[in-house]
Amino acid sequence: MEKFIIEGGIPLSGEVKPSGNKNAALPLMAACLLTDEPVILHNMPIIRDVINMRDLIQSLGVSVVQTDTHSWKFHAKDVRPADLDPELCKKIRASILLAGPMTARTGELILPPPGGDVIGRRRVDTHIIALEKLGATIDLDKAFHFTAKKLIGADILLDEASVTATENAIMACATAKGPSVIRNAASEPHIQELCHLLNILGAKIESIGSNTLHIEGVNGLHGGEFTIGPDYLEVISFVGAAALTHGTIRIKNAGIQYLDMIKLVFRRLGVIWHEDGEDILVPSDQPMSIEPDLGGVIPEISVMPWPAFPTDLMSLAIVVATQSTGTILFHDWMYPSRMFFTDKLASMGAHIVLCDPHRCIVQGPTRLNAEKMESPDIRAGMALLLAALSAKGTSVIRNIGQIDRGYEDVDQKLKLLGANIIREREQ
Repeated sequence: MEKFIIEGGIPLSGEVKPSGNKNAALPLMAACLLTDEPVILHNMPIIRDVINMRDLIQSLGVSVVQTDTHSWKFHAKDVRPADLDPELCKKIRASILLAGPMTARTGELILPPPGGDVIGRRRVDTHIIALEKLGATIDLDKAFHFTAKKLIGADILLDEASVTATENAIMACATAKGPSVIRNAASEPHIQELCHLLNILGAKIESIGSNTLHIEGVNGLHGGEFTIGPDYLEVISFVGAAALTHGTIRIKNAGIQYLDMIKLVFRRLGVIWHEDGEDILVPSDQPMSIEPDLGGVIPEISVMPWPAFPTDLMSLAIVVATQSTGTILFHDWMYPSRMFFTDKLASMGAHIVLCDPHRCIVQGPTRLNAEKMESPDIRAGMALLLAALSAKGTSVIRNIGQIDRGYEDVDQKLKLLGANIIREREQ
């Protein structure tokens, strides 16, 4: 196990380029199972979740070759519904993404229960609803057993706008017989990228980016190439790092077309940035003042399905609020454990009231002091890292494997921006 040692209070400056979107890479890797021809994915983030997903896919008989540092070639010429490693499935929530393409391609998959972040109950019912509508049968004992003789296109109404369930449904519909409609579909950037990749491979998906997708099933898909876009969650992490350290950062190729709502929310927190072509420039002279609602009412930031504010940025927004003047309420109704990391911020000196598992009130600004902490999940871990960069003194963050699951070489990127951060192995 490794840890970060961070000396806080150092303004960051310079340029940084975000890695490819982890949440796009995982479903795109799964989509390669749908064709027996090679698929090359560029701008792959080399992170723990992606490595685990690669290992799972290889166990199904897929050839995976790294053609350069961030490009991989997948060739699912012969795939089999092999016994997946239960311990490996526990490490990665995205193992559920194998259900749609494997049921479509081979008619069967035995999937041990998926794992991932411990941020509350994460139901798989919506995946089952979608696949059953297409004609699949799902039995559950110690593992999920997906079977289907032939998937038939259907009108699918998802009971929640689940990202991974939408992705599974899209992949299953791509080669199902006849037309399909997916209603109440999630529409995050990574779902849009999945649709664009599948269309490159020969799928017929329309209304991409909306919550109602129209898919005409095709007899088969061919090979192709696709470049994964920048990880907008990493982009905003660096925005937060600049604001909290009073630094100036240019974020290269930031994917600005996906940041409009996030920009509005961060403006309410007193953080601004400027756009320069495809880059973002975060200035050092930030307002750092929370905008109240009309009449001086305490504002609320609540997560909602895309294109509203995403739940994965809630932890970062809470840390930013601790350094902004004013009071604000945060509400994440999606995950009952998302807020539990706030006790660590309180131990650093933040003024935070945890109202219930879904809501907290932050009053700022307060000086943060260095602390010894442990990363509970990917996003909270990154939020604690930002808090440590802002804090006075030297902080220690343990269990950084959680951060490594979602951020590629984050310590090296921060060092290039001037941060004093050291990675050490635990004794």
